[in-house]
Formats: sequence, structure tokens, C-alpha cells
Amino acid sequence: MRGRRLAVCPGDGLEAPRVKRLLQLSVLVLCTGAGVPLAALEYEVETVAEGLAFPWSLAFLPGGDMLVTEREGRLRIIRDGRLDPTPITGVPDTYVQDQGGFFDILVDPDFTANRQVYLSYAHGTRSANRLAVGRARFDGAALSGFEMILMGEPDKDTPNHYGGRMAFLADGTLLIVSGDGFDYREQALDLKSLLGKTLRIGPDGSLPRDNPFIGRDDARPEIWSYGHRNQQGIVATPDGVYLHEHGPRGGDELNRIEPGKNYGWPAITYGIDYTGSYISPYTEHPGMQQPVLYWTPSIAPAGLAYYDGNAFPEWRGDLFVATLVERSVRRVDLENGKAVGEEILFTELGKRLRDVRAGPDGYLYLLTDSPEGSVLRVKPAAEP
Repeated sequence: MRGRRLAVCPGDGLEAPRVKRLLQLSVLVLCTGAGVPLAALEYEVETVAEGLAFPWSLAFLPGGDMLVTEREGRLRIIRDGRLDPTPITGVPDTYVQDQGGFFDILVDPDFTANRQVYLSYAHGTRSANRLAVGRARFDGAALSGFEMILMGEPDKDTPNHYGGRMAFLADGTLLIVSGDGFDYREQALDLKSLLGKTLRIGPDGSLPRDNPFIGRDDARPEIWSYGHRNQQGIVATPDGVYLHEHGPRGGDELNRIEPGKNYGWPAITYGIDYTGSYISPYTEHPGMQQPVLYWTPSIAPAGLAYYDGNAFPEWRGDLFVATLVERSVRRVDLENGKAVGEEILFTELGKRLRDVRAGPDGYLYLLTDSPEGSVLRVKPAAEP
């Protein structure tokens, strides 16, 4: 175990005075396979914005501004380093209940030319709700021309397990994770249902012709992979697509996603039901994929980031998993698609972390899951 110095300081634009506190902390370093502890780095954490109601996702705009979704159904902007007190207008009506509300916000890869942003959210009523995804033009102050490009099916009467994370592939198509709806877990293996799936569509909602189940009468053409529970992070990396998902009691998973593959939920799982009973006696089965990693007890994985920046060269090529229950970020060292080490970071903050993002400036950004949530920036420690 190595010591780590941490400086915690409010960001520019806040009322609180700028303060630096150097703390001597111990950091848990886990080794798997490699046999050598991952290198511990010194970093600073500063507050970028605060006073956000359960911030869920963060997206970076050209020029340095940031869009933040609040689960309560608001879209906010951090402009010139300050949180604008007025929410963005033109957003869709959403169903806000328990886990339902606004989810992910994604900026089009060609945003400079088309001004498009993508928003995932809960849609409907208590008795009939679903995951929805839409896109709109953003002019810097408001959304306009909002159009729905995906509607989850079937309807459900639970305000839980929506999934909602999104990622663009290099070919311009959009991946969307759809949770199993909690009480509808058997539908994760039903190819006629969109619950418990990874979905792939065009940016306008069209169907890519090379989706794995195109042309089959027994399957929905949007499906990219299936057998998932409640996915809360997805990233496209040079090594492939990775997502993580909540298990029940134990069995949170990190998976490498391939088109057409079955990831087994609920037929196989490393977790048990919340009642303590078995969901399945099997942890593996022919034709069902094994996770890259699984966590028991649960860490409650939330956001997921792939780091390829320059601020922390030692972290380049790694995945970062925000967690709610563990109140940490897990750094996963990947080599050739295999996890060879993990490091538990940022537990000193004592915060439930909903999202982690790698910024275009090379820094990491964290969202705290709270009715008074914050956006935090992680930078290399300044020289003493």
C-alpha cells in the first residue's frame, strides 16, 4: 500500500475561498494476474460546480463548456467555468420517479457542423413507462426540434432498471443500453423484447443493415447484444466495446460486448436475489459470455470512462468505473482485453459517484450522486 497526497480545493467561480489541503492517505491497490501493484499517483480534486440535483451524466462541448443532466428532468450547462442557474429549455417531458428521469447526454461527433445532442430519459407514466432516446439541436441556450429516435418496448410498470447510457461507434452508429425493468428480468433473454439489451441504431433512429438480428422474424432488429440486467456504463475503445452492469446482491459485471452475443442474465449470474435466494444455480453455460470482471459484494457500478489523455500517462488505456455503494472509482488495467489489475480511487471523498468522464483536457471528471451534487475535476497534483 502506498501513500497518496490529495489536494481538495473549490474551483474558480465559487463563493468559497480557494483552499488547498494536503492529506496523507492510504490507497488500496489490487493485483490480479500481473503480480505487480499498479502505480499510485498524486492528484488534486477541485470542485467545478455544485448545487446540482442528482446529476447523472456529463458531456463536453467544443470550447470547454459542459452539459449536465439532472435526474429530476433538467438539463444544465457549465459555461465559462460557472454553472448557469437557468436550466436549458426545449427538453422533452419525462417520467421522474425512483430511478426514472433524465439519464445520458451525448454530443454528436460532428457537433460543430450539425449542433446535435442526444438525450436518454424515462418516458410515460407509473403504469406504462419505458426508456426513450431523442435528439435535438442545441444553440447554446436551448434545445430545438426535439425528435424521438428510439422508444423502448414493451411498456413496464416499474420505475427501475432503465439502463440509458449511450456511446457512438467509429462508424457513426449509436449504441444504447436498455435495462431489464427489474420485475421483467426474463425478457433480457427474449429477442422480441428490447429489455435487457444493448441496442444499435443510426443517429436518426434508422436501422443499420449489419445489425446481427436483421431479417429474423424472432428477434428485434435493433438488438446488438442481450442477456443484460441494468447496464450503467458503456464505452467504445480501440480494443472493443465495454459495458458494466449491476448485479443483484453481488455479481456486478464488466463485459466486453460483441454483436449477437448472449451475456446470460438471468440464466447465469454471480449474484443472488435481494431475498437471499438463488436466481440461478449457474455461473456459466455454453453459448453465454463470461464477464471480463465481476464484483462480489456489489460495488454498484455507475458511469464508465476510457482514458487516453496526457495528464496521467500511467492511466492511458485504462477503464474507470464510478461506483455508488463503494463510493469510489475503480481503475481497471486492461491488457489484450483482460483485466490484469484494479485500483480503488477517490474513497477519501466519501461520495456516491454517478459518473466518471475523461475530459478533452486530459483530466477526469466525477459526478456525485446527491440532491446537492457536484461536478469534480481530477488533475495531477501541483508541485509543492
